[in-house]
Formats: sequence, structure tokens, C-alpha cells
Amino acid sequence: MTADELLEKGIALLEEDPLAALSCFEKAHTLKDTPVIQSYLGMCIGTERGKVSYGIMLCTNAITLEPENQIHYLNLGKIFVKAGRRAEAIETFRKGLSFRDSVEIRRILDKLGTRKKPIIPFLHRDNPLNKYSGILLRRLRLR
Repeated sequence: MTADELLEKGIALLEEDPLAALSCFEKAHTLKDTPVIQSYLGMCIGTERGKVSYGIMLCTNAITLEPENQIHYLNLGKIFVKAGRRAEAIETFRKGLSFRDSVEIRRILDKLGTRKKPIIPFLHRDNPLNKYSGILLRRLRLR
């Protein structure tokens, strides 16, 4: 199989069997080193093997080579979500949306949710005034 065929097969397997997809991406990476293959390989390594820093490095390298390809931002954001780095994931997904709209990125962002601004902006959000006034306003459905 060629690298492009392995890439397509890996993308098709991604939802059902991520480990098989990882295998396809690794084989494709040995045959041909493209930014798209690097991005998918990095995402799989970061999410399935737990090698987050190596996965992030591969995805950021792909972004450096192709900064306007939305797939790279999607894959990097997935690594950040898996690693529990929510703020970085949201920022990465938003950068990806700046190039064009994506249903998958919007779905992930909606699932992650975003925090509202604190009630009293000059106080930290952990301040009891902000915390309890936010809870009260949310329960009264005013916020």
C-alpha cells in the first residue's frame, strides 16, 4: 500500500479502532513524511499511547509546515482534551475555526463548554463574592 492509501485507511479506522489507525499512520509515516500524516500520527500517539509531548510536537510541526490546514488544529486540540489541558484545547480549536467553519470542531467546543466572565471582573473568579453571586444568578436563571 502507498502512504496515501494507508492514510485514508487510518482515517476511516479512527472512530472504530484507533489502535489500528495508529498502526496505519505509523506505516504511512515511514513511507512518506507529510504534515497531514504527522498530524494524525501525533494525535493517535498522544491520545492512544499517552505520549502527549511527542504527539504535541508532531502536531505543532505539522501546523508550522501547513498553518492554514484546519485538521492539524483539530488533532492538536484532541490531544489537549485527552491530556486535561482544556484552556489550550479551546484556544487551539478556535484557531482552527478562524480558517473556516468545521462541524466537528464546533461539536467538540460545545461539548467542552466555555466559562462565563466573572460577575465582578476585577476580582479573581475564585473569590467568594464572584463564586457565590454566580451560583445565585445561575439558579435564578439571570445568567
